[in-house]
Amino acid sequence: MPASRISITIPAALVAQADTAARRRNRSRSWIIAEAVRRYVEAAAPGEAVREPTPLPYAAGLGAQRLAQLRADLRLTPEDRVREAERTLQAGRPHGSSAYGSTTRLIGFERYEDYLDYKRREDAR
Repeated sequence: MPASRISITIPAALVAQADTAARRRNRSRSWIIAEAVRRYVEAAAPGEAVREPTPLPYAAGLGAQRLAQLRADLRLTPEDRVREAERTLQAGRPHGSSAYGSTTRLIGFERYEDYLDYKRREDAR
């Protein structure tokens, strides 16, 4: 956040207290005063606190690999997506388990390639 230079007049005793606090915290006097103002504003008007801008939680969203996987998945037809979901469900079932039986394990994969690697290893057994 860009800084602005200001001039203020405050009691000498308060300046001494700010200097003592700054030395104890290994900070500058300006930082101590700015922090005091920030806390005052935050307490005086909840919801309108002075804060540095934070990035949006989904800004620049997905990583390149995850985005490529998402695009590949979206190119599938709805029927193909259902088939892939059923295959994934089947891969998570113990061998010999029916579609209506109880599932004893659930396996999740970050990427479709991870699922394919798992499937190859399972089929090799």
